[in-house]
Amino acid sequence: MTNNDVLRRLRYTFNLNDKKMMEIFALSGKKVTREEVSNWLKKDDDPDYKSINDTNLASFLNGFITKKRGKKEGPLPVPEKKLNNNNIFMKLKIALSLQAEDVLDVLLLANFKMSKHELSAFFRKPGHKHYRECKDQILRNFLQGIQLKYRVDVTKRDPQHKNNQESSKKIISNENTKKKPVYQWKKS
Repeated sequence: MTNNDVLRRLRYTFNLNDKKMMEIFALSGKKVTREEVSNWLKKDDDPDYKSINDTNLASFLNGFITKKRGKKEGPLPVPEKKLNNNNIFMKLKIALSLQAEDVLDVLLLANFKMSKHELSAFFRKPGHKHYRECKDQILRNFLQGIQLKYRVDVTKRDPQHKNNQESSKKIISNENTKKKPVYQWKKS
């Protein structure tokens, strides 16, 4: 799974436009242009496609943590020069304030079952005897689960749609308050 895939999926899941993406990069102290963001998000076969390096993706993820959790006191975190799936997984877990049970629930949304012990191995230091490398399949399923949990349908966000729903509720409630005729059977 490439860094560009991760960036594309996060953009789609959280409905981030170019301006919001640039703001997230800025939260980590990294200034990027709209053209750079656009080129990183293009399909792999597009002639303008550019691969995002580990440092830039780390800057985006650090900015995403700041956006979701608030600015931390002290200096800005230095973006890692080398990222792996474990780092990406950990940064997303931190940004979304997920505990181990929450991560397991997110993975279950993507029909991927894992034990708590297997999960904790991804968040250990690389030299630890129980450390386990996070493969692309696991990160892909986690991103899919995040999408299923956090992606809001466009119709739910559209204010016009919301107004239409409210007005239809009013009509229905007005119909229910009218007195209905009472029919009685006559005995013969």
